Amino acid sequence: MSNNEVVWVILIIPFIAFLINGFITLFTGFKNNKFSGYLNVSSIGISFILSIYLAIVGLDKNFDYQSASFQWISFGLFEITMAIMLDELTLIMISVVTAISFLIQLYSLSYMDHDDGYSRYFSYMGLFTTAMLGLVTARNLIQLFIFWELVGATSYLLIGFWYKKQSAIKAAKKAFLMTRIGDFGLIAGVLLIAKQGSQYLDITQLYLGVQSGMFSKELVFIIGILIVIGAIGKSAQFPLHNWLPDAMEGPTPVSALLHSATMVTAGVFIIGRIYPVIEYSENLGLIISYVGAFTLIFAASMAIVSNDIKKVLAYSSISQLGYMFLALGVGSYGAAFLHLFAHAWFKALLFLGAGSVGHAVHTFDMNLMGGMRKKMKKTYITMMLGTVSLIGIFPLSGFWSKDEILIGVKSESYLLLIVAMVGVVMTAFYMTRMMAKTFFGDFKGGHDNIKYDDLHESPNLMTYPMIILAIPSVIIGFIFSSPIDLGFIEKHAMVSFLDHNKLIFPNYDYHEIKFDVMIASVSSFLAIFGIAMSILNFKKYKFNNSFLNKLLTNKYYLDYLYETLITEKLFYKYFSKIFSFLEAKIIDNFSYKLTSTLKWMSNKISISQNGQVQLQSITFIGGLLIILVSYLVYVGMGGN
Repeated sequence: MSNNEVVWVILIIPFIAFLINGFITLFTGFKNNKFSGYLNVSSIGISFILSIYLAIVGLDKNFDYQSASFQWISFGLFEITMAIMLDELTLIMISVVTAISFLIQLYSLSYMDHDDGYSRYFSYMGLFTTAMLGLVTARNLIQLFIFWELVGATSYLLIGFWYKKQSAIKAAKKAFLMTRIGDFGLIAGVLLIAKQGSQYLDITQLYLGVQSGMFSKELVFIIGILIVIGAIGKSAQFPLHNWLPDAMEGPTPVSALLHSATMVTAGVFIIGRIYPVIEYSENLGLIISYVGAFTLIFAASMAIVSNDIKKVLAYSSISQLGYMFLALGVGSYGAAFLHLFAHAWFKALLFLGAGSVGHAVHTFDMNLMGGMRKKMKKTYITMMLGTVSLIGIFPLSGFWSKDEILIGVKSESYLLLIVAMVGVVMTAFYMTRMMAKTFFGDFKGGHDNIKYDDLHESPNLMTYPMIILAIPSVIIGFIFSSPIDLGFIEKHAMVSFLDHNKLIFPNYDYHEIKFDVMIASVSSFLAIFGIAMSILNFKKYKFNNSFLNKLLTNKYYLDYLYETLITEKLFYKYFSKIFSFLEAKIIDNFSYKLTSTLKWMSNKISISQNGQVQLQSITFIGGLLIILVSYLVYVGMGGN
């Protein structure tokens, strides 16, 4: 079996599971059949094993990355092909998507055990995983866009999974509509590329076109900014970030998959996928870096005051994605995807931990938690490891990936470096606060005034995936970003592997990546400072500014701006009235007048159709005379 065929199998297996589970959900009475869960977990497990095989084979320098394309749609000279894009970035993405998805769906077997929509849940999750795998393996931009939209559609279904809850319905619609704004930019960019020639819809041909100067700098900038708008929407960067915290209305495993390895990482991925476009336009990189820098601080500030454990993690995801945008903007391509890779493990772990805690106390409100570490030791220890890794404490994974970004930012802009360092302090503060409010202090009784002695650890099917995720959260950063050769793995292995992508960097100039002791020391000190400040705030000193707290709690009033002022008051109250007037007074009135006129004419003309031979003869002669006179006039005016 060729590498290309292996990728197709990786893609098709979870799709088959989706079809089978969909059939069970729609056409049988077994809507809570445990077979659905085991089928999904098995299919993703097979895809994961095949992904690891491909990743290992891909380390060989003679690995064949080429994939034959086949014609999909053709009309005239315009042709759309489909093919697999199998490069270094694809290998990393399919590995992390299948691995994280496998563990999360294994966790779901227990978490969703008593849910009435059990088979429906696993059907959606199978399609969600298939869509993300299709997105990261697509070689044609139209093909990529189809899977991009499928990721959005399935996220809508999963966020609104509990469709009897009004809050879930609202959150699903909000996510769907806000990401559509970004998607409009993406499709506009794709169509602009198609206008230059259908061959450039093939991503490898787009690379060649941009690198050989077939596109003007102005055109590249316009295409790039449109696609970046799509990325901003999908990765919930400012100003299209509001949907992501509300998306926590879905089941917690959905939140874990959405934040770690699928939907929100799709925006970062697509910037990496069109990276030659970003490189060709200096201003575009600057815009991306400043959007990322602003968002990482902006989102972290709201995480500091949030009391919902899942929303704290949601704001954390937005902030960490901001780091990835910042890295891509300053040219640290490898560092951005190293952080995406490391972040996937500990963020999935933290969300599953939040689900475990919520499973025990029936709420995600941290004000109703506290003192749970002794009763939920596995959850506490694994979440602590995930938290320390996210903060970036040596030697856990987050330390290595974040420092790679800081090194890249330092070489480009000290202003952006300062912003990134401030983000380190804020991350440490809100993550420490989350752990303190959840596991320390006195137990607050949960949602149902649960007795402390009645608290218990989650089932093994929930804790085992968390324990497995904790292992890469601790060691994977050092393995793939070690400052020294490990014998079987070279130093800074992942960044070097990604930077050697010949399709994206055809003229790659090898340069040794060096560990920056100063950056590491300063970032570690700032992280510890943030932890200390958070502990002081929790134990003794309450840093409380009523104005600032109100501003952050209300999310800078952007929800009020978007939903109340723009949507309800401006659109529904004013625009809808204008549209209603236009429809009723102009369009409907015109339609009524046109109908009345045609009816009147029909009544008049119908007189001639009464069956009398004399009248029909006169009508025929009259029509003939009109045609003859018209022809004579036409000839008289010089017609041929």
